[in-house]
Amino acid sequence: MDKVLTFRLNVDREEAMRYYRGEASAVVARTDTGQSLQFPALHVRRFITQNGIHGRFRIRFDDKHKLLNLERLGD
Repeated sequence: MDKVLTFRLNVDREEAMRYYRGEASAVVARTDTGQSLQFPALHVRRFITQNGIHGRFRIRFDDKHKLLNLERLGD
């Protein structure tokens, strides 16, 4: 069964560029329920703006912890 978690990211431009360039390989976030979450940084590259990465997100992964989907929900 798939697992779905929601979380907020507030990453400044400098850190976001580290994700973009591959210098930082993982994103670490705290979910809305307080769980620690870590996933490959390449999945946030499409959400990088001139101001970094900001907003609420939903992540879905399978029972083997394979990331299936990451979407931005809004601010």
